Amino acid sequence: MGASSSTGQKVSTEQREVETLVASTGALPMLQQTFSRLADPQSNVVPLKSLQQCFCLAYENLISEAPKMPDTFLVFLDNLSSSIVDVFFMPQKGGVSWVEFVRGYIKCCGRMSASMSLNALLKVYAATVTKAGLPLKLEFESDEVDCKINGSLLASDVYMLLWMCWTMSWDVRTSRSSKAKANLCLPDISHLVLSAVTSCTEVGSGLNVWYCDVLGLEVQLPVGKFLTWAIKTAQCLPDCLTQFVHARLQNFCAAENGCASSSSSVGELSSTKTCNSFLLTRGRAWAISLTLRSTISEEISQVCFPSTGDGTHDNLLYQSSLHGRGLNRFWSNIEGYKGPLLMLISASSGDANESSTNLRKWIVGALMQNGFQNGDLFYGSSGCLYAISPVFHVLSSTGIAFGGTMGNERIFVDEDFSRVTIRHHAVDKTYQPGSLFPDQGFLPVEALISEVEVWGFGGKGAKDVQHSYKKREELFTEQRRRVDLKTFASWEDSPEKMMMDMISDPNAVRREDR
Repeated sequence: MGASSSTGQKVSTEQREVETLVASTGALPMLQQTFSRLADPQSNVVPLKSLQQCFCLAYENLISEAPKMPDTFLVFLDNLSSSIVDVFFMPQKGGVSWVEFVRGYIKCCGRMSASMSLNALLKVYAATVTKAGLPLKLEFESDEVDCKINGSLLASDVYMLLWMCWTMSWDVRTSRSSKAKANLCLPDISHLVLSAVTSCTEVGSGLNVWYCDVLGLEVQLPVGKFLTWAIKTAQCLPDCLTQFVHARLQNFCAAENGCASSSSSVGELSSTKTCNSFLLTRGRAWAISLTLRSTISEEISQVCFPSTGDGTHDNLLYQSSLHGRGLNRFWSNIEGYKGPLLMLISASSGDANESSTNLRKWIVGALMQNGFQNGDLFYGSSGCLYAISPVFHVLSSTGIAFGGTMGNERIFVDEDFSRVTIRHHAVDKTYQPGSLFPDQGFLPVEALISEVEVWGFGGKGAKDVQHSYKKREELFTEQRRRVDLKTFASWEDSPEKMMMDMISDPNAVRREDR
């Protein structure tokens, strides 16, 4: 009796502890409902198969925007759900009890440091790779989330890891659109993979980032350096896993079937081709969103995961090929927008006398918090400069300015939008040091502009303010065009008539009115 009572008291205390922890996240009611639906009524535990099915990913078609895609990725996805269950919920032979269910949620979605979140993400990736029978050079010293990780990653591993995170985010964003199986659109993220490769390899490794097969790179990336890169460049990457697990458990409460697979209607995916006609592709928008922890990230994510129609260009304010080049055309489209703006510039540098194959094409960007102002002085709050293609890097602001000084700017676009000048970071005390494109050098680089885009991510409120501003400006312009004859004096009393009379007959005697 004593042992039984002691054991019962111990279980009760453990249950109260985990429930208190999960209650602080606000997820306790949702977990209680999900557990009651998943659990077997007789044993009061969740069968292993039911929990795995809750996280399953199934797609009818796979659409890849990347030049190449690993053939093993679909096999990898098939093993993801069981890996999530094994890593976090640690099921026993009979299934998952309520305490284990709540503890597993805390391990995945509870409050933890960035390093622990990344460790958990790598644990899921390693477990999935192992189940899929693929090679991996990672070793975990224990089963704890904060354990030390040894080994290295290949570029193909980074590709698979990032695509795993993208797929989970795609599932979260599109799960409400349809309950049928749908297509999965995988973006081109070679710029993000090259960012990890160049940050984790030694200087002078001889890597040519302009022309290389990213998936075929055999460069070993030490896992410690990779984690440092992820914290600095893609700080929101672990959120993909936590949001996926939370959303799947939450959606299960309202789902009619046990496995509500991720979905998106064919109409929504029609924007896949359209998206690539912009500088801000899905992959580039996603990379930028991973660097931000604010409402701007949510707005940018709408470009990555459109929910209705061809919504990828709803936030586009200006495109030089569409609206015309030049400062006047640029200003007429972005004037009055008082929200976050993302400006992208595509250019090519190289010797004009050489063949076109020697021209190097690159894309840089700048994110501003409060739009543009028409003036001669530096202004604005903190923002970021981005090296977007071929290698992705983010340079955060440390002051107030757009970069550099008057006449010596970090990025300068001429009035005709035909050329852009990129200067070395030594002239700039606003943004962090770093190259905006590979092999930039110390001298200013002048390049021919191919395209300029400006995207507004201030939401509906900023768009409404700009619309009101333009309406007001149009009203003022119309008022200035109109001539109200009633406000003018009669012709007989006008100075113009007097001058005409004097010219026609200067000797005529005129009486001066007193």
